[in-house]
Amino acid sequence: MLLKYPSNPVMAGTYIDIDRCDLIPLCLSSLCACRTHRPSSSSLPKTLVLTRPVSFNLGLKLLIDKGSRKVVRGISGNQHRPERDPVDERVTVEEVDKVTNFQVKEDSASDRQQKAGQLKKRIFFGLGIGISCGGVVLVGGWVFTFAIAAAVFVGAREYFELVRSNGIAEGMTPPPRYLSRVCSVICALMPILTLYFGQIDVSVTSAAFVVAMALLLQRGNPRFAQLSSTMFGLFYCGYLPCFWVKLRCGLAVPALNTIFAGVGRVWPLLLGGQTQWTVGLVATLISISSIIAADTYAFVGGKAFGRTPLTAISPRKTWEGVAAGLGGCIATSVLLSRILSWPPSFLSAIAFGILNFFGSLFGDLTESMIKRDAGVKDSGSLIPGHGGILDRTDSYIFTGALAYSFVKTLLPLYGV
Repeated sequence: MLLKYPSNPVMAGTYIDIDRCDLIPLCLSSLCACRTHRPSSSSLPKTLVLTRPVSFNLGLKLLIDKGSRKVVRGISGNQHRPERDPVDERVTVEEVDKVTNFQVKEDSASDRQQKAGQLKKRIFFGLGIGISCGGVVLVGGWVFTFAIAAAVFVGAREYFELVRSNGIAEGMTPPPRYLSRVCSVICALMPILTLYFGQIDVSVTSAAFVVAMALLLQRGNPRFAQLSSTMFGLFYCGYLPCFWVKLRCGLAVPALNTIFAGVGRVWPLLLGGQTQWTVGLVATLISISSIIAADTYAFVGGKAFGRTPLTAISPRKTWEGVAAGLGGCIATSVLLSRILSWPPSFLSAIAFGILNFFGSLFGDLTESMIKRDAGVKDSGSLIPGHGGILDRTDSYIFTGALAYSFVKTLLPLYGV
C-alpha cells in the first residue's frame, strides 16, 4: 500500500510503502467506534492519495523500515486546521534518533570486529609464510628450487587469469586458454632447469620461440596483443624468479668473512656445516630481510606521515612512505652487513640496500598496474588475508635479478 502527498510542497511526489512499515494508531476513536467495524487491509485501495482531509482525524507514527532503513517521522490529517502536539512530536523524533544512533553504533562495532578479524588472519598467515620461507631459504638446494617453482606456477596462473579478465580483455585479445596453461608449466620448469644446467638463457629462448609459433599457427586471426602478453608472462613470471635460484644456489662460494667472524662457524651440520654457509645464502638473507623492512617502514611511514601521492597506479602510496621505506631498507642492509660481515664495505651495504628497495618498489608498482587494468583488487585468493601469490611476491620479482647482478658484477670476488 502506498501513501502519496500531492498537496504538500515538501513531500510532493513522495510515496510511502505502508506495507513495509509498522503503523501504530494514535487515535482510534475517531476512526471507528467499534473494533469490529474496522475495514480490513484487503479492502483498502492499493494507493492512497492524501489531500486535505474532510471527514476524519488520522494520526499515525511510522517506525523505521528495517529493509530499506528509511524513517518517516509522522503523518497527520484533519478536516480543520492540523494541530500538532509538540511534546508528542519531540518524543517521536527522539525515539527515531535513538534507534538510528543505535543502528549506526551497531554497524560500526561490526565493522571494527570484521577488520580486527582480518588483521588477525593476516598476521597469522603472514607469520606462517615467513617462518616456512625462512626455513626453505636456509635449506637451499632442490628444496628451495622446488618451492620457487611451485610459487612460479601459481603466480603464472594468476597472471594469465588477469590477462583474460574483463578489464584487460576489453581492449585486446587474450591468448588462448590452453596456451596460458602451457606457459604456466614452462614458467614452473625454468627454476628447475636453472639449478640443473646452471643457466637459463637457452631454455627461455627456446620456450619463447615455441610459444610464438603456437600463437602464429593458431586458427583464426592471431593478434600482436596475444604475443606480447604471452612473452611478458614468460619473462615476468618465469625468467625473473630464476635469478633467486642463481643467487641462493649459484653463488656457492663460502663466505669466509662471515665464517671467521664467528657466525658461520656455528652453522649446524644438519644444514651442511660451514661449507654451506655461502655468499649466496648471506646475500639472499640480507636481500629478503631488506625487502620486508622496506615494505614495513613504507606502510608505517605512509600511514603516519603520508600526504603526497606517489603515482596514480597505486593511490595509497605516498612520497613520505617511499622515504620511510628507503631509510628502513638501507638501515636493515647496513645492520645485517655488520652482523654477518658481508659485504665488508659500508658503501657496498648502502648500495645493496638502495638496489633492493627500488627493485621492491617497482615490482610492486608493476603488479599494481596489471591489477588496475584488470579491474581487480587482488590477483587471487589463495592466501587468506593477503590475496594471491603475486600480491605477496611482487616485491621480489625484480629484486632477485638486481641482487644477483650486483654481487656477480659489482663486488670484487663476490665480496669475500
